[in-house]
Amino acid sequence: MYAIIDCDNCYVSCERVFRPDLEGVPVVVLSNNDGCVVARSNEAKAMGIKAGTPFFQLQQMFPDKKIAVFSSNYELYGEMTARVVEIVKKAVPAYFRYSIDECFAYLHGMDDIDHKLWGEELHKKIKKWTGMPVSIGIAPTKTLAKVASHFAKKYSGYKHCCVIDTEEKRRKALRLFSIDDVWGVGRRYAARLDGYGVKTALDFAERHESWVRVTFNNIVIMRTWMELNGNDAVPNEEMAKKKSICTSRSFNGMISDYNELKTHVANYAARCAEKLRIQDTVCSVVGVFIYTNPFREDLMQYWNFHETRLITPSASTITIVNAAEDALKAIFRPGYKYKKAGVIVMGIGNPYPLHHDLFDITAEQFQKMRKLDKVIDRINKTIGSETIVLGAQQYTRPDGKGKAEVFANAIKHDYRSKNPTTRWAEIIRLT
Repeated sequence: MYAIIDCDNCYVSCERVFRPDLEGVPVVVLSNNDGCVVARSNEAKAMGIKAGTPFFQLQQMFPDKKIAVFSSNYELYGEMTARVVEIVKKAVPAYFRYSIDECFAYLHGMDDIDHKLWGEELHKKIKKWTGMPVSIGIAPTKTLAKVASHFAKKYSGYKHCCVIDTEEKRRKALRLFSIDDVWGVGRRYAARLDGYGVKTALDFAERHESWVRVTFNNIVIMRTWMELNGNDAVPNEEMAKKKSICTSRSFNGMISDYNELKTHVANYAARCAEKLRIQDTVCSVVGVFIYTNPFREDLMQYWNFHETRLITPSASTITIVNAAEDALKAIFRPGYKYKKAGVIVMGIGNPYPLHHDLFDITAEQFQKMRKLDKVIDRINKTIGSETIVLGAQQYTRPDGKGKAEVFANAIKHDYRSKNPTTRWAEIIRLT
C-alpha cells in the first residue's frame, strides 16, 4: 500500500500558522513580483477567485470584500513543509518527497494495522505539531492514492483520510473521478480521451489494454492505465529525482542593461545548482533563455535560448553560474527591453562514478568545490537563505558606488510575511 500526504492549500496554510486570525478569511498568495494569484484559501475559491487572476484586478472584481494578500515566501513554505515531512519520515518504513506540498510513503510491512485510523491519527499529529492541515490518500498504487487524497481533501466525512483498499471502492472512486484530474493524464491527452468518449477515470480503466497501447503508444499513459486498475507500475526512482530543473522569473519592470540581466541569471543558476545538490545529482547541460514582453506590441520583440555543455558534470554553484553567463553572453542583444529570463539544467545524473576530462578540472578540484558548496549550503540553511552568495549574484547600485542588497531590486514582494522559523531577526516576539 502507498500513502500520499498532501498539504491542504499549502501556501495559504503556511501563512495561517502564524496568522490564526485569518481562519475563515479569504486569503490569496501571489506569484513572483506580486503578479497574479497562485494559491487560494477555500474561502477565496468560494468567492470565485481563479488561479492566475492578475493581482491588480482583485480590487476591481471584489471592491467590498476583505481579502488577505501575501507575496510568495518560498523560504517559509519550504521550511514548514519540511517539518511535515520529518513527521511523516518517522511514521513510515520509507518515503520520498514528490513536491513542496506532497510526500509519498510506502506502507510495506504495515498490513496488520487499520490504515484509515493510522491516516486520521497522522493528520492529527501533523496538525498539532506544525499547524499544517493535510489530506491523506491510501491505496495499492500511487495513482489510486492520488485519487483517494482528492476525496479526503474534498469531503469532510473522510476525516482527512480516504482509503481505497477494495475493488468496490476502486470502481466507485474512479466512476466519480473526471479523466481531466487523473495524475499522469495531461490536458492534451485528456482532450483526446474525451473525443473517444472517455469521461471518467473508470471509463479509461475499463478500456482494453491493447486499445490503450495502439491508440497512444505512450509509456506514461500505459502506466496510468495499469495503476488505475490496481497494478503498481510507476517506478519510484523516476519520481524521486527530476530529469531537468528550471528556475525562471518575470522581472519587476523591464531590463535592457546586460550586467543587471546577468545578475538575475546568476541567481537563477545558483538556485538550480542548489536544487541539484538537494537531490544529490549533477548536470551536464546548462541552458539560458531570455525574452521581451509579448504584450508590449509597441516594443521590439526578441526571444532566444542557448545551452552550454559541461565537460565534467557538476552541481557546483560556481561552475553552473559561469556556464549560464557564457550562454547568456551568446544570446544577449542590446537595444531590447527584456521581461523574463530563466536557467534550465539538463542531463541530470548521479554524481558517482564521475569521469574527469584531462582538459577540465581534476578530481581534487572537484572535491574541493563540493566541500565549498556543502559549507555554504549549511550556513545558508542555518542563518538564512542567501546569507552567502557569489559576487556575481549581487545587484550593483544604479550610481555604481558599491553593491546593493542581494535581492533588493530583484523581486517585488510588497506583501511578504516574515520568516520566524529561519531568521533570528524575524523571530516572533511576545510582549
